[in-house]
Amino acid sequence: MTKLKIKTGDTVRVTAGDDKGQEGKIVKVLIDKNKAIVEGVNMVSKHTKPSAQNPQGGISKFEAPVHISNLMLVENGETTRVGFRTEDGKKVRFSKKTDKAI
Repeated sequence: MTKLKIKTGDTVRVTAGDDKGQEGKIVKVLIDKNKAIVEGVNMVSKHTKPSAQNPQGGISKFEAPVHISNLMLVENGETTRVGFRTEDGKKVRFSKKTDKAI
């Protein structure tokens, strides 16, 4: 299992693909698939049949997962790479641009 450098609640920017340049907050991280669902990014439409929960049916829009390699952490409005180090016996993430703990 690989250690991911982003987690739920982080603000990220998309660096590649159709949604390049968009920013959003991570809603969920799919660790096994190395993907994350980002708020308002990579929206897809799905046709839904009428059912008991949704008697009208129709087209529903939702966010599809984005691969983690296409996301970059945003700190103070700028993208930054993430590193790990130990401070006071604890493992912490830090910004490689500003060298500050996140």
